[in-house]
Amino acid sequence: MKRMVIFCMFFFCSTMVLTAASPRTVKYRQIYQKIVQLETMVKDKDAELLHTPENPVEECLYTAVTCFKKGIQKLQPASSQENAKFTKAIRIINKFTYRDSGKQCESTCDSYEKKTPKEFLKSFANLMQ
Repeated sequence: MKRMVIFCMFFFCSTMVLTAASPRTVKYRQIYQKIVQLETMVKDKDAELLHTPENPVEECLYTAVTCFKKGIQKLQPASSQENAKFTKAIRIINKFTYRDSGKQCESTCDSYEKKTPKEFLKSFANLMQ
């Protein structure tokens, strides 16, 4: 009987570990949510247009992420009331890192088309998905 209980406990615990999301997945999900949250808080009118990578190839993912992180620094909140939430979201996104694959990318951040801050954030959200 004891063996059966121990086996059941072991089986239950092992299935829980297997179904739990990896820390990386949780981190990506949190960053994605912050990007979506920023879309509602960002100043879009009279704002600086930002270089926006769209559908980067595998070799250029590091360059695209670097470009997005540079662009995030240029965003401004739409109102001063949302400034604290805006700053916190920016801080969380800045913690996102992507390891360089070592492959040579032929495009630079400046080679991407400039778009409005909301389009910029939508493109970043698509990359995170």
